[in-house]
Order: sequence, then C-alpha cells, then structure tokens
Amino acid sequence: MRRLLDRSRRMVAYCGGPAGFFGACIVVLLLVMTLGAPLIAPQDPLAVSIVDQLQDPGNSHWFGTDQSGRDVLSRVIWGSRASLIVSGCAVVIGVICGVPIGLVAGFFRGGWLEQTIMRVLEAVSAIPILIWAIALVGIFGVKDAHIGPVTISNATKLLIMLGLLYIPTLARLTYTSALGESQANYVAARRLQGVSGVRIMFSDVLPNCLSPVIVQATLLLAIGIIIEAAISFVGLGVQPPTPSWGNMLASARDYLLSGEWWLSVFPGAAISITVVAFNLLGDGLRDRLDPRHASAEMTR
Repeated sequence: MRRLLDRSRRMVAYCGGPAGFFGACIVVLLLVMTLGAPLIAPQDPLAVSIVDQLQDPGNSHWFGTDQSGRDVLSRVIWGSRASLIVSGCAVVIGVICGVPIGLVAGFFRGGWLEQTIMRVLEAVSAIPILIWAIALVGIFGVKDAHIGPVTISNATKLLIMLGLLYIPTLARLTYTSALGESQANYVAARRLQGVSGVRIMFSDVLPNCLSPVIVQATLLLAIGIIIEAAISFVGLGVQPPTPSWGNMLASARDYLLSGEWWLSVFPGAAISITVVAFNLLGDGLRDRLDPRHASAEMTR
C-alpha cells in the first residue's frame, strides 16, 4: 500500500500537481478509446436503422440514436479518432518543422537569415489559425486529392494544413528560447573547445529549448480539436457519414429545439472534456518543466 501511495505521489508530482494528473488520466482514457474504438464501440457507427430513428438514451442505446438510427455512443467513440488524429498529427508536423526553423533563427542571430525567417513567421501569424484553416480548406475543397497514384483524403489534407499553420507558433517559441540559450556561458565554452556551431545547436541548445515546446504542443492539441470541430461543423472538414465530433454537431443543430438534446450534448461534451483535459495537462507540465513559473509560484 505504501509503495502504491509513493508511486501515486510521484505521478502526481510528475504531472505538475493534482490538476495535471487529472488531465493526464482523461487524456490516457481518450487515447485508449481512440485506439480501441473497434473493440469498445457497442455498434457499427455507420449502420443505419429506420426503425431506431431518434430514440432516447436507454438500455439499448446509452446515448440514443440519430436521425438515421445510428448509435450515438458508437459515433462519439469513433469520432474521437478523427479529432485526436487530426490534432495530434498536426502538432507532430508543427514540431518537426517549426522547432528547427526557430532554433536556426535564434542560434544564428543578427544576420539576414534571422530577419528573413522572423518576418515571414510574423506575417503568417498576423492572421488567426482558424481563419487560415477555413480559407485553405475552402480553397482546396473537401474532396479527396489525387497526386498520381496517391490519394490524399480530406482529413489528411486538413491535418497537413493545420500542421503547417502550427509552424509559426512553435518556431517563434523555439526562437525565443534559443536566442537566450545561445548567449549562455556554456555555449561560449563549447565554442572555445572547437565544437562546431551546428553541433552545439542540436546537442546543447535544443534540449534546453524543448520544455516550453512540450507545454505549447499540449495546448495546441486542444486548439486543434476545436479547429477540427469548427471546420467539420461548417461542412469543410471530415465528411459524413464518417463520424467526427464536429459533423455530429452540425447534423444535430436541426434537432436542437425539437427535443432531441442528446444529438448535440454528447459530442459537445466530448469536445469540452477533451479540451479541458489537454489544458489541465498543459498547465501541469508548465508548472513541472518551467522553473521560472515554479519559482514565481513559490514567491507568492
């Protein structure tokens, strides 16, 4: 029992406190639900039943059914795949592309390279991500793209576009960290040892810039879920009958005032819980990884 309590305390401390630990637990449950959707979902999310149209939540359908008789619980579970995969892959693209760009601009400061990179990033960041996403999806359309023998689905296009839009945010954050780290004494000492600038940048400066990137990436996951839901809600994201939380809300808006509350409440609750969980986890990781924030909290 004592070992279990010690492990629990260590896990809570690693997540930055009880709130961060609670958020991490919800995120883990969401990941299990996403990966295990074929095993967890009680019914086929695409199975249409005219007899079961718009049934209230009950024993046979815990979350009720929609206008086509499809099980809402199964669609919420499968819809998590679209939301989390799009958001997660977008963050990965943003980190892989944005962190090196910001690292180079911050480490090799004072030249034309820094000025060029930062002016481009500032121009892109001047327009909100949601506006960029809706504009780009509207330009490229909602149909699958065909590049030779390769077919790119609409969800894949969405995550690529969202990932590209994350690059300025993560690049500017890395730039700020790298700018301070490049002036540290250990960098000057490594230069005196004859170590190349590129090696210092990746082996010494980069690890010290990752803490704020990890925190920001967690928060961008929550933002990505909202953006995916918003784009799907207006009909530019994941297309029916493939379930996503956004297009489920879009289909439910016609029934909101006619008494079929479950059609909008459950996917809306899934979005809210997921966003809150990622925000709690991000705040906890910030408290855990950012020494400046931790010291500020201690002085209060």
